[in-house]
Amino acid sequence: MFDFVRNNTKIMMGLLFLLIIPSFVLFGIEGYSRFQEQGATVAKVDGNKISQADWDAAHRAEVERLRAAMPSLDAKLLDSPQAKYATLERLVRERVLAAAAAKLQLATSDAHLARELQQNPTIAALRRADGTLDMERYRQLVASQGMTPEMFEAQVRADLSVRQVLQGVAGTGFAGAAQADVALNAYFERREVQVLRFDAAAYSAKLSLSDADLEAYYKRNEALFQAPEQADIEYLVLDLDSLLKTVTVNEQDLKTYYEQNLARLAGKEERRASHILINAPKDAPEAERQKARAKAQELLAALKKAPESFAALARKESQDPGSAPNGGDLDFFARGAMVKPFEDAAFALKKGEISEVVESEFGFHIIRLTDIKSAQTRSFADMRAELETDLKKQQAQRKYAEAAETFTNGVYEQSDSLKPVAERLKLEVRTASQVTRQPAAGATGALANAKFLGALFAPDAVEKKRNTEAVEIGPSQLVAGRITQHTPARTRPLAEVRDQVRQRLLAERGAELARKEGEQRLAAWRAQPASAPWPAALVVSRDQPAGQPLPVVNAALRADASALPALAGVDLGAQGYAVLRVNKLLPREPGVAERRRQELAQYGQLWSAAEGQAYYQLLKERFKTQILAPKPAANSAPASATP
Repeated sequence: MFDFVRNNTKIMMGLLFLLIIPSFVLFGIEGYSRFQEQGATVAKVDGNKISQADWDAAHRAEVERLRAAMPSLDAKLLDSPQAKYATLERLVRERVLAAAAAKLQLATSDAHLARELQQNPTIAALRRADGTLDMERYRQLVASQGMTPEMFEAQVRADLSVRQVLQGVAGTGFAGAAQADVALNAYFERREVQVLRFDAAAYSAKLSLSDADLEAYYKRNEALFQAPEQADIEYLVLDLDSLLKTVTVNEQDLKTYYEQNLARLAGKEERRASHILINAPKDAPEAERQKARAKAQELLAALKKAPESFAALARKESQDPGSAPNGGDLDFFARGAMVKPFEDAAFALKKGEISEVVESEFGFHIIRLTDIKSAQTRSFADMRAELETDLKKQQAQRKYAEAAETFTNGVYEQSDSLKPVAERLKLEVRTASQVTRQPAAGATGALANAKFLGALFAPDAVEKKRNTEAVEIGPSQLVAGRITQHTPARTRPLAEVRDQVRQRLLAERGAELARKEGEQRLAAWRAQPASAPWPAALVVSRDQPAGQPLPVVNAALRADASALPALAGVDLGAQGYAVLRVNKLLPREPGVAERRRQELAQYGQLWSAAEGQAYYQLLKERFKTQILAPKPAANSAPASATP
């Protein structure tokens, strides 16, 4: 057989080519197609699909944005099904408006883009004292968002184009004063009422319950007394903090780090200067620039005669609107903050000296150096603690990159124990008891992460007590765990929940008695209105409920104004029952002119927003928009699965 192969090499190569290459092509194309699919389709807009991967990426970006803006925000809220679905709705909205902008051929001019960037407060903070943009800091800013300046500006341009879609509708919304008055008068309408409350608690206090009552209620409502599924677990956390404890640096490394970074650690020399600017852009006609130069030379001559008049002359003559009111003061700056001709002149002066006329791309400057802040070199002893902290963090970050792979592979390959990985990476095996599928109130760290809890209670982890996969719960944070003891969900025995059963049954029966009593009194008082012991009258409205529950206020405002006084009954559920007498309608309280203007403006904004929302709904229909992912129930708990 082997002799045949050796003697017929070309024939065998031909056979292999015919058999393998078609298979590779077919399966390769299929694999590539599957890769392109990027998971299930969760929505469609104008025939284009939004994949599960698109949704996941959008939600990760939204979570990072919210965490950066609100570091104290509860992580459980960000992982809830409602939060994830809201991200999908926002993603769909963006795609709908982008499709509309493309179909309407809406574009953003260079001038519009420039105005938008100039008005951006974050970018404005990157401007130097002379008004120029610090491009290096600008690049760092957009790089932190994973973009180049060109990508960032393209995104802003696209956002401005999309914004035009709704601006044409919402921006032209109009609500007349008469129309607004009709709506606002109805909204702020007041009613005079008298309310009698039948509190459930008062009736509950008079009840006595037998053991038979408790047992019967317990049997009818066993689902209310379930103990949730619980587990005792052990888990490992790999993060920078845990690795910092394992990092040690020797004295020689610290000294070398200090010497290598001495220039950076010492900081830069800073100078404080004032200037007088005569504007003359570099693209201005030569005659205009010569006129500006002559003006600057004239001012310089005056200053040489009276140097102490610099601040007063700057206030009067300088054409720099940022510094002129302050006598030309530019505060302290280091090298690299100003345009080069200005910087070279300022750093060549001695304290108190005034420069000759300095030409830059903005015009002509006269500079006076007012102060020098020398770079201060701190000793190694003074900086030792800071250096050690910095060096440890750097080493921990490098170590994390290596340890993350070891951690991920280790918890998978030795799935029946966390100890081998813990010993190898010198991590602490932590424990927790009575852990449930949903994060407990007050839980923090890994035990507050719904994704990790979902992995813990996966069938394989529960039944075989295997390690979970390594779960990323935050930047540079991995966790893996395993169940050591599992307790399935169970119905708690009556003896264990007797007090809860009693409280529930008393509340239920008290509310029922209050409702029956209230309904009987309401019928009697309707038959004989004069027999009702009404308390003092109250004035209620939507914005001033006078301490009354919302159902009582709503019932008062719904009463037929043409048939007052009128009686109404309101079932308050667990709180009991209320009977109210609506005496009369009171007009809206007169407001001062300023408040009225504010109310009209707010009404106009709401009206415009409503028109914009209606137009958006029309666009969704026009572009055949579908959200295929099911909408979570309003009270669903945080889920561990991906959205």
